[in-house]
Amino acid sequence: MANYIVGDIQGCLDELERLLLNSHFDKQKDTLWIAGDLVARGPKSLETLRFVKSMGASAKVCLGNHDLHLLAVSLGIHKAKPKDKTQPILEASDSEELLEWLRHQPLLLEHDEFAVCHAGISPQWTLEQARTNAREVEQQLQGNNWQALIHNMYSNEPDFWQPELTGFERWRYIINAYTRMRFCYPDGRLDMGCKLPPNDVNPLEYIPWFQLESRVPLKKTVLFGHWAALGGYISDQVIGLDTGCVWGGRLTMIRWEDKQIFEQSALS
Repeated sequence: MANYIVGDIQGCLDELERLLLNSHFDKQKDTLWIAGDLVARGPKSLETLRFVKSMGASAKVCLGNHDLHLLAVSLGIHKAKPKDKTQPILEASDSEELLEWLRHQPLLLEHDEFAVCHAGISPQWTLEQARTNAREVEQQLQGNNWQALIHNMYSNEPDFWQPELTGFERWRYIINAYTRMRFCYPDGRLDMGCKLPPNDVNPLEYIPWFQLESRVPLKKTVLFGHWAALGGYISDQVIGLDTGCVWGGRLTMIRWEDKQIFEQSALS
């Protein structure tokens, strides 16, 4: 029984299937952990949703910013962008079933030895706080008034965590930390604009969230995606798995037990 964790798929289903084949993944006994962004920009977002959903308990998925944006598009909050290539999902006969399944996925996945999320865990949170905050938003997203949460999630504020935050402001910070975060300012505030590699920014102004000196140490390794410009990142505390397959890069997956890396170059 092995655990495989893969970065942003974003509709690159052919690459995912080849990765699973080459790594000898066995869905009867192994588990695939997916670090968010199943959909958008790649050629097979609809097929990716169907494939992962069909894996049942063999696949564990957390939500990324593109997954949440798809839910917003389904509500008419935003129009589907041609470049996202998600219109086939909205027009599919099983669209409602797929979107309902998607909104019931968590923001944070946990194993005894590691945690998986899309962008990262706020440097101000303990693991216990991260878990509690994720469950709080998931409860809203999976509830009867989930549309209101999606309507109110689009903003870069607040950019600093305070336990006293309430309502949509509180939930927005949690969503942004889990699905959009890359850099922080030295004081711990989140920056939502910069997507560059760390070496291309002023280190006195922008600090990767996982390198902030004031970051609360966690008890588990955090595996995440979202940041293609990192080109992959491995340390004892964090592992970044987004290597930009949808941009012509690679789809990257790690087997937790022996830390073997599997990569598949973009096929199109």
